[in-house]
Amino acid sequence: MRTLHILILLLTSPILVFAQIEESGDIHPASVRRGEISAKWIDRATLNGKAERPDSKDLLWYRKSATVWEEALPLGNGRLGAMIFGGVADERIQINDNTLWDGFPMERNNPKALTSLPEIQRLLFENKNKEAVDLAGETLMGIPARIKPYQSLGEIWFDTPIVNANNYVRSLDLSTGIVSVTYSSENVQYKREYFASAVDSVIVVRFTANKNKKINLNLTMRRAQDAVCEPDPNDKNSLLLKGRIHAEDKNGIERGLQFAAKIKALTEKGTVEVRDSFLQIKNANTLTLYISGSTNYPSFKKLKQGVTTLSVNPQETCSLLIEKVENKSYDKVRKDHIQDHQQYYNRVSLDLGSSQQEKELTTDEQLKQAKEKGEPSLGLIETYFKFGRYLLIASSRPGGMPANLQGLWAWQMTPPWSSDYHTNINFQMNYWPAEITNLSELHMPMFDLMDLLAKTGRATAKNTYGADGWVVHHLTDAWGFTTPADGPQGIWPVGAAWLAQHPWEHYNFTGDKDFLSEKAFPLMKEAARFIMDFLIEAPAGTAYAGKLVTNPSHSPENAFYLPDGSQSVFTYGSTMDIEIIHDLLTNCIEACSILDTDPSFKKECMKTLDRLPPIRISKKSGRVMEWVEDYEEVDPHHRHTSHLFALHPGNQITVHGTPELAEAARKTLNARGDGGTGWGLAWKINMWNRLHDGDHAYKLLSVLLSEKTLPNLFDDHPPFQIDGNFGATAAIAEMLLQSQLVKEDGNFEIHLLPSLPTAFKNGSVKGLRARGGFVVDLSWQDNKLTEASVLSTNGGILHLRLGENTVTYKTHKGEKLNLSPELRSSKKE
Repeated sequence: MRTLHILILLLTSPILVFAQIEESGDIHPASVRRGEISAKWIDRATLNGKAERPDSKDLLWYRKSATVWEEALPLGNGRLGAMIFGGVADERIQINDNTLWDGFPMERNNPKALTSLPEIQRLLFENKNKEAVDLAGETLMGIPARIKPYQSLGEIWFDTPIVNANNYVRSLDLSTGIVSVTYSSENVQYKREYFASAVDSVIVVRFTANKNKKINLNLTMRRAQDAVCEPDPNDKNSLLLKGRIHAEDKNGIERGLQFAAKIKALTEKGTVEVRDSFLQIKNANTLTLYISGSTNYPSFKKLKQGVTTLSVNPQETCSLLIEKVENKSYDKVRKDHIQDHQQYYNRVSLDLGSSQQEKELTTDEQLKQAKEKGEPSLGLIETYFKFGRYLLIASSRPGGMPANLQGLWAWQMTPPWSSDYHTNINFQMNYWPAEITNLSELHMPMFDLMDLLAKTGRATAKNTYGADGWVVHHLTDAWGFTTPADGPQGIWPVGAAWLAQHPWEHYNFTGDKDFLSEKAFPLMKEAARFIMDFLIEAPAGTAYAGKLVTNPSHSPENAFYLPDGSQSVFTYGSTMDIEIIHDLLTNCIEACSILDTDPSFKKECMKTLDRLPPIRISKKSGRVMEWVEDYEEVDPHHRHTSHLFALHPGNQITVHGTPELAEAARKTLNARGDGGTGWGLAWKINMWNRLHDGDHAYKLLSVLLSEKTLPNLFDDHPPFQIDGNFGATAAIAEMLLQSQLVKEDGNFEIHLLPSLPTAFKNGSVKGLRARGGFVVDLSWQDNKLTEASVLSTNGGILHLRLGENTVTYKTHKGEKLNLSPELRSSKKE
């Protein structure tokens, strides 16, 4: 009886239902008065009928609303993010601002580090691993030795009187960046559109119906902690969510970020009424919600300059953003958004010959079918690739924050692993698709964070290691954290050296010498400066006697058995360290030659490179050795495959350049197995691609899509981490195009269809980028190339490979070569 009473009240006056439920103590699980925010959500509406697929090519779509956060659909403009649940009676929109982090700038370097380092190094050279680990744990870890989390900005919850709906569809059009929800009820067709506009820096929700006076809802904003929702006293028809993260320094002074979110309702006809923390919309023909968010985070640039005064008023910023956008028509806001989104999205297209029948299945049905068969449809692979590019467009824009462990999207106050930046694989993997899938500008936020890390990392290099240059360990955050954290595995001082690969790769793909000179080379040089100061000569009697090695060292997050049966993570000269350093020094030497600069630094890099240990092959197993000794792994199937960095993302191991090492890498991958976390699988797919084994790469891609992919196509570690999405997107691209091999003349060889799976029988791709400044279009039939065109954006030598067939062309800037399947062209030289 009580349930019936509640529904009657809802149909007549939804605001009253909240008071009624609260007074009775019977809180509805999906009402806006509900207590806790969680991953789960309940929409009271009953959905009937079986709607047809929306008319769009690049689509995620469903016939039901989201019941958990991992089913919601992501939107983003590079700063603001939203997760759309799509409920009919009860809707939830979770929102993020990617500058909202707990914590504040602070000194974290351990004062005991520098004096203890020589003793730690001595202990490791003498194979006294446990003693070294214990001393390092006491003296090298940052103070405090942990990262503060990225946090949700808040949530928007609203109720409508519609509890029965027909022909429901929830969809995300990847080509426009618009989520749509459509359904009918009582002979009325309803539609909502949601998007995150980078042009206007707001989230937009538009409600329409095919009959007048049918838009009715009640809305509020919520946050799990540190915030209140109230009417905006300076702007009618608006709610304001405002607060401050509680974070005190050692003197008890509040240092946490202030934040705000604002929502404003604009209607055609009908009424808007503000009551306490609710907006009530009645009998509107259309409704447009504009949502803004802001914090007083000071920016990378200001932090680098030492400015930590947080003077910006987030509430004023939110109001200014909405004031600006509400003076535009909705059609103009929508058009501007689509145009901005498509300037990135439309650069690349992929067709794997998928059937229309595949596309008639909803996205969750396609995932279910993939799980049952153990193999995804070609249509699902196409969509997954396009979704990966979509996610980077949504989460990383020039001038903003880089994509973190969850990209832009996190609903908790303390997400898994704080949703920070893990620099021992995950942060780098986020940007693997940036260059090859033609989203080069979206790489820039990573470099901006690196500028900040170079400043804070100089202090850590000096105070912890007595070295010049800059260092980052295995994780960082928005405040420029660079000290060791998270236990012994955090004492991994080659994070900056790996990060420095990325601006170099940006140059390789774009040929932008100004960028190389002004941004990339300074970061690379200072990272190398630290490495060359940190390297130490291994003493006589050790495996690497006379060679320069890292100490302390470990192979990220893996452990090994010592001869006495005990376990350890610490050693010296781990293979991954040496491979990363080889990559960095090689790139620095080449950059010096290109820029004709720093001959003494170039000479030092060359001398250091000559003294590094080689990559070694185990005499027992024929595999690439992971550590200085041929230790047995504690976990032979460990999620990290760190000692194959030289295969991918490095290029020290190649099939045609170092065939013996390539074979050892193959044996290493086989021993690691075909399972793993989502991102671990993505890395191994890329590695199998580099070995030109497309079918094995496809096998692991099938595992990822059938076992490690959530209903909304987010990657499942588990739990959700976005790096697997980005890593697999890059892997699909490298099945079709690779360009990592450097020829004798210093130019890259572009390899067409280097790792094409048998399953990709017919298809085409347009717009992929190759190193050297080339844009490539390809078509194939029966797994054989039928057409290829290469646009040279900078001019220069073009080396092409197709199987064992190679050819070289001299190109001019802006020239496009149309090639036959035999790579013939009238331009051949």
